[in-house]
Amino acid sequence: MSTKSFIYSFLASMLTVTLGFGQFENLSLERPTEKSLAKKAILPGSLFLVGLLLSDSDFERNFQAGLQDELGNDFNTSLDDYIRYAPIAQMYIADLAGVKAKNHWFDQTKNLVLSAAITQLITAGMKKAIYKERPNAFNAEAFPSGHTSNAFANATVLYEEFKDSSALLAYSGYGFATATGALRVMNNKHWLSDIFAGAAVGIIVTKLVYHFDYLFRWNPFKKKNDFTLLPSYSDGAMGLHLVKRF
Repeated sequence: MSTKSFIYSFLASMLTVTLGFGQFENLSLERPTEKSLAKKAILPGSLFLVGLLLSDSDFERNFQAGLQDELGNDFNTSLDDYIRYAPIAQMYIADLAGVKAKNHWFDQTKNLVLSAAITQLITAGMKKAIYKERPNAFNAEAFPSGHTSNAFANATVLYEEFKDSSALLAYSGYGFATATGALRVMNNKHWLSDIFAGAAVGIIVTKLVYHFDYLFRWNPFKKKNDFTLLPSYSDGAMGLHLVKRF
């Protein structure tokens, strides 16, 4: 099997495992319990363990070298800078389209911001503590992948909001997140282990935010249905606009 074929198989497997565990989680009780929290930790825990086992291994280094040889050592795209935000756009567009979500848009945004902030803090802290060099030797902040952790956090917010009303929409964010991770490897900015660990961080943080969201419920827009949010992207930054409907 060629390196390129292997990465396609790896991505398909990673996506399949994510979707499979999503179905497994649906068997948990509605109210937050220790048992349901343990179920939610199985997937990210498994991904992180795989990342640890792969990190600095001969397999990982040989895989990266073989992939770069097949890509010509000059592959470069900035698509991964954008598609990690796709699940956010999907969520707000679905809200505008009237797709039933778990939460009001304000609560969605609150959970999204909390997930993104905590994920960023944990990822940045681990990068500095572990000090692993990137495959392109640009710096020593490879583990875990920040783009990937951010992408999977966003995808998990989308999943949590629409898993009970639109399975296709809920799971679609993981496709964008997986593609983000793949492109980080193909761009020679991350190793395979960085991607697994990044996915684990993004998923578990967001699962915890949703598991405990009953502790910080506050919504000044709950009874104001004429307001909504629209996603925007300008000058390399993702933004949101509060829009009033007349």
